[in-house]
Amino acid sequence: MDVDAAADLPVPSARAFASLADLGTYPAWLGIVQQAVPAEADARDEGPAWWVDLGAKLGPLRRTKRVRMVRTDAEEPIRVRFERVEHDGRPHPAWILTGTLEQRGAAACHLVMHLHYGGSRSLPVADLVLAAEVRRAGGRLAAMLAKQA
Repeated sequence: MDVDAAADLPVPSARAFASLADLGTYPAWLGIVQQAVPAEADARDEGPAWWVDLGAKLGPLRRTKRVRMVRTDAEEPIRVRFERVEHDGRPHPAWILTGTLEQRGAAACHLVMHLHYGGSRSLPVADLVLAAEVRRAGGRLAAMLAKQA
């Protein structure tokens, strides 16, 4: 599954990048991220790592999953990329989240987020819920950044 979402943010890209590059901020604005806490460093990682609890509610069902995400690319204030990186020797579906910022004038920027999930599609409607949540996240991030200004 691949989902793209875009949002205009009321701050310069350098300010938006600080929130985008820290998975610890995501529970405040991306509803599928229930928690994100720093993970232990591993020499094989390309950047800092977090344990991320992902969750979504679908009617009476709630699904949660804990994944280890590593920031694999960060070009301030333009782009950040996180990928699922587990060091347990087992195969895992890909989770890749990329955010790209484009400056728009002196005091605003445009965010494009892309989420790729390579797991099974045992609940097809879950894809719709996940996609809708990723699309709503930009507005929440914009509101959060506006309050901090």
